[in-house]
Amino acid sequence: MQKIVLPILYLGLFFVTQLGFGQEKRIVSGRITDSKSNESLIGVSIFDEVTKKGTQTNEYGFYSLTLNAGSHRLRFNSMGYKPEVLVFELAQDKTLNVALSPALEELEEVVIKDNKKASNIRKAEMSVNKLTVATIKSMPVVLGEVDVLKSILLLPGVTNAGEGSSGFNVRGGGADQNLLILDEATLYNSSHVFGFFSVFNPDAIKDLKLYKGGIPARFGGRASSVLDIYQKDGNSKKFHLNGGIGLITSRLLAEGPIVKDKGSFLLAGRGSYAHLFLKFSEDQKDNAAYFYDLNTKLHFQLDSINHLYASGYFGRDVFRIKNLFENQYGNATFNLRWNHLFSNKMFSNLSLIYSEYYYGLNLDFIQFNWDSGIKNYHFKYDIKHNVSDELQLRYGLSSIYYDFNPGTLRPSAPESAINFRQLEKKKAFEPALYLEAEQQLGAKLNVNYGLRYSLFYRLGTANINTYANNQAVVYNPSIQLYEKASPTGSTYFGANQTIAHYNNWEPRLALAYQLNDNTSVKASYNRMTQYLQLISNTNSPTPLDIWTPSDSFIKPQIADQWAVGYFKNLANTAYSLEVESYYKTVKNRIDYIDGANLIANDAIEQVILNGKMRSYGLEVLFRKNEGKFTGWVAYTLSRSEQQTPGRTAIEPGINQGKWYASVYDKTHNLGITTSYKHSSTWSYSANFALQSGQPVTYPNGQYQYQDITVPVFGFRNQNRLPLYHRLDLSATLVPKSNKGRSWQSEWVFSIYNVYNRFNAASMSFRQNLQTGVNEAVQTAIFGAVPGVSYNLKF
Repeated sequence: MQKIVLPILYLGLFFVTQLGFGQEKRIVSGRITDSKSNESLIGVSIFDEVTKKGTQTNEYGFYSLTLNAGSHRLRFNSMGYKPEVLVFELAQDKTLNVALSPALEELEEVVIKDNKKASNIRKAEMSVNKLTVATIKSMPVVLGEVDVLKSILLLPGVTNAGEGSSGFNVRGGGADQNLLILDEATLYNSSHVFGFFSVFNPDAIKDLKLYKGGIPARFGGRASSVLDIYQKDGNSKKFHLNGGIGLITSRLLAEGPIVKDKGSFLLAGRGSYAHLFLKFSEDQKDNAAYFYDLNTKLHFQLDSINHLYASGYFGRDVFRIKNLFENQYGNATFNLRWNHLFSNKMFSNLSLIYSEYYYGLNLDFIQFNWDSGIKNYHFKYDIKHNVSDELQLRYGLSSIYYDFNPGTLRPSAPESAINFRQLEKKKAFEPALYLEAEQQLGAKLNVNYGLRYSLFYRLGTANINTYANNQAVVYNPSIQLYEKASPTGSTYFGANQTIAHYNNWEPRLALAYQLNDNTSVKASYNRMTQYLQLISNTNSPTPLDIWTPSDSFIKPQIADQWAVGYFKNLANTAYSLEVESYYKTVKNRIDYIDGANLIANDAIEQVILNGKMRSYGLEVLFRKNEGKFTGWVAYTLSRSEQQTPGRTAIEPGINQGKWYASVYDKTHNLGITTSYKHSSTWSYSANFALQSGQPVTYPNGQYQYQDITVPVFGFRNQNRLPLYHRLDLSATLVPKSNKGRSWQSEWVFSIYNVYNRFNAASMSFRQNLQTGVNEAVQTAIFGAVPGVSYNLKF
């Protein structure tokens, strides 16, 4: 593939770079910030009304636009801010820093005026959803606790395994196929309390973008999607406090200048406190169930061309039952970043990143401790280069070193019957290079194309089992089941010796053709390679699940996705319509043999087979972007399937080698979100969600064995849980006394699942002791749940 792709890419770039020669060009560049806080603004639209050329600010608020010398009229637009128009003569290169004013002075949570979300008709970007913090905080949620991940579930193509489940699923992919990034650091677990809350504190978030397809070449490592989240920098003008008190959790954020207009800090904490009420019970006072997290960030402007950032996250969940067990798990990240401006056309960012996920379990009644986790050390260097007004380049490199601990078992007392055991630790190295180009071809066609070259090395020290015919799983025709193969020996690999290695070219392409000023058609293709696999046979991730690297038996997942779309703005961008269709295939998707044991398994290759996935669907998103009444309707019609065929003619494969619905398959998915600003005092919001039931396998027969009724199961996932649906409502009260004072507050009242629908989280079967017949028992987590929270800003 590289013999074809690389020459075309280089030739195209060479041709375009020659186009501007001989023309009198000038560059206008600068940073866009919030006038109140000096916070850099991401994704601000800069559009020249004279030449009809435009660009956007990058992740650090920087922009660069190449224009002809002469008169220009630049319009600066950003959601939640008043538009700014500047008219000037461009005789030479110009630095133009702009501070945008918030559209309203109330709390950020209720800002909806001028919060335009119209489709970007010109840009070759599709399958991307953006949500502002204001939108997220206005949406009603369970117990009044604002939740980033629950909000994106109302977007097209995004689902999850149901209430109380961790993670989310994008276009039929698994939760482990999503790359979660917080300030460029990878998060391996997205949820608190086993999925009831997300790890993202909404007060600390500045920008959120979900890539479902057409993923740029600068991203890699996961097969399905990228959730890219940036934290606030902190207010470098004035000290501020804001937070909230809810039924389950409270949160507080402090930010302010270190040196006014030059440096800032941010410190945000959040924690649950329901367990404190257990202290009033003599029987329960030593038990606990709580979570907490901490977000931090420092920003220093060293000079006009150098900025330094240090950011971090630390979160933990703790569950403790006296004399039985204590369970702790959570993420930790740290990122040190240096922004440097080489020129008004070239911006660079260097990052040193540390990420960790830890899981610990102490079973007092058995007297042992269990620890597992994953760490990575990440170096990345990115450059954005505005070659001309027709061509913008991004290129860079990345290298990640992984340290896996599948499990450490320790006795917790001298009299424990448990012996120390260390599952074999694993190490890996993943370097990558990428090149992206965004190019304007004529007045109507915009193209974004790129190439990523990724490598992966599974490293020693390790003893690797060897098997006959290199097969760790064998088929037993006499019982018609797959079984573990017995190792024929093992091979020792010393420190940093390569056990297995892979390399992959990952082309990316997106096109936008503008039919008129308000309409365009778009198409995209991307290949993604995922070298890390999550070992889990549950419907959604659990804290105990283990990440493992690709090796000789576990192949990297390779995903190819094609998408086409129609985009239209209506009534002068008051409404927008987006329609997309996609088709995605994934090679080497892990499947598990029947009865697979995944816990503390030091030979995981003996219970897995490499299968494949496919998903396809139609997504529709209709938005109302302006006025007192705003919101959207999102509908997805889709299919997600998995297949693990036999490796030989006598092997039937999993599910007899037939395609079957994956656990992420939701045929119908409808999400409706509305907000109504009744007055300066009251505003209202509502959500409605409807999804097809999750695929499951029910018994289709039974037989008797020694007076016990034993169920017989059919093909995998040929049944479904009942239809899922619910309605949520919320009302926000902003006291009139807020006006003119520095202390701002609001009350948020909500009801989750208004009509008390008991949606099935699972279906189990048991034998009726009186009739001897197996019965279905439905488990539901939530009925109607009221909530109230008090938010403040000082």
